[in-house]
Amino acid sequence: MGLLIKNAVIVNADKMEKKPQDILCEDGKITQIAVGIDAGTHEVIDAAGKKVLPGLIDIHTHLRQPGREDKETIETGSRAAVKGGFTSIMCMPNTNPVIDNPMVVEFIIREAKRVGLCNVYPIGAITKGQKDEELTDMGELKAAGCLAFSDDGKSVLNSRLFRLSMEYAKMLDVLIIEHCQDPLLTSGGVMNEGAVSTRIGLKGDPAIAETVTVARDIEIALYLGAKVHLAHMSLKRSCELIRMAKAQGIKVTAEACPHHFALTDEACSSFDTSTKVNPPLRTQEDVEAVKAAIADGTIDCIVTDHAPHTKEDKEVGFDGAPFGLIGLETSLALTLTELVHKGIIDLSQMVDKMSRAPARIVGLEHKGMIRQGFDADIVIIDPDRTWTVTQEGFVSKSKNSPFIGWTLKGLVETTICGGKVVYKV
Repeated sequence: MGLLIKNAVIVNADKMEKKPQDILCEDGKITQIAVGIDAGTHEVIDAAGKKVLPGLIDIHTHLRQPGREDKETIETGSRAAVKGGFTSIMCMPNTNPVIDNPMVVEFIIREAKRVGLCNVYPIGAITKGQKDEELTDMGELKAAGCLAFSDDGKSVLNSRLFRLSMEYAKMLDVLIIEHCQDPLLTSGGVMNEGAVSTRIGLKGDPAIAETVTVARDIEIALYLGAKVHLAHMSLKRSCELIRMAKAQGIKVTAEACPHHFALTDEACSSFDTSTKVNPPLRTQEDVEAVKAAIADGTIDCIVTDHAPHTKEDKEVGFDGAPFGLIGLETSLALTLTELVHKGIIDLSQMVDKMSRAPARIVGLEHKGMIRQGFDADIVIIDPDRTWTVTQEGFVSKSKNSPFIGWTLKGLVETTICGGKVVYKV
């Protein structure tokens, strides 16, 4: 018995179909797309009046397990993912122990399969222990299941090591994801350096801490003819550098997060530690530039940078609180509310940014499109349904979101992973 989605208005990255069709899913694959498929003994979902998208793919999450299961686990993070419409997520290596050896990779994959909600792909560390001293064995980690490598949480400051990592990644055909931030320039900054930080008396993190690293990484990619992916871009100048690099044919891709196009550094005036993120919230000019870069393709994909923290960790002074906010459950709705419904991008472009482009960037060949023969990873949404973000509504183990109380437009109604319904509203 398979799963049959009736009356599906399909939205792919290349176009939105005008007429409803049926989608038959069998053995984890999409086996037929046509009008009037016989229901037979199949489980049936009626998608009339909704939009049917390929499952969302997030290539930048933090699941905290192993080591900080009080903040999040693979199970709770997976539940948050499918509630948010994500069928595939990639988890960053800054766990304890760090994802720098095959045993940790195998544990994460095994635990994700036990949970059985969505696909979880570990991202291996670039350097052992994320100490910026010695490269990990990327070949061994790739064989264990890593599709990409990053020291996210901090940059690889050692430029020689970063060059070597890109050379090895090129040989192995895997992706390097770089957290662009020079810690010698941030020097303890807790929010964007500018007029707001001066007014409220918090130490600023200067924009150049991001842009000098963006520029370095682009130059190394050019020199090596290698590809690099730049994480959570937040600045107008970063977008300009990436746009120029792409125009020159340099193999650079980039991502942005909803909080960097939905909030400005003015939000930090509340001293709500959920607004303390890394890189920090920026100015309105930067927000508009990030939106424009998403619209024109300079920014390739939208990610969550889902970074859960306990109530105890966050309920301290702004200076002492850890960086990060949760995003898996609000990302789609924020993108619909702030970009689609405001006419900055359309639904097909959103699908490209949140599904097809991430699949292409990390090499998930049979994901990111609703097409015969592709994996049956599908999300059914009502793009016009409004809902209010509440603390009680989160299924993530942590609740550190600055969007609590916001009314958003766009709701996930059903998430299907591998042809199995894993979430229903």
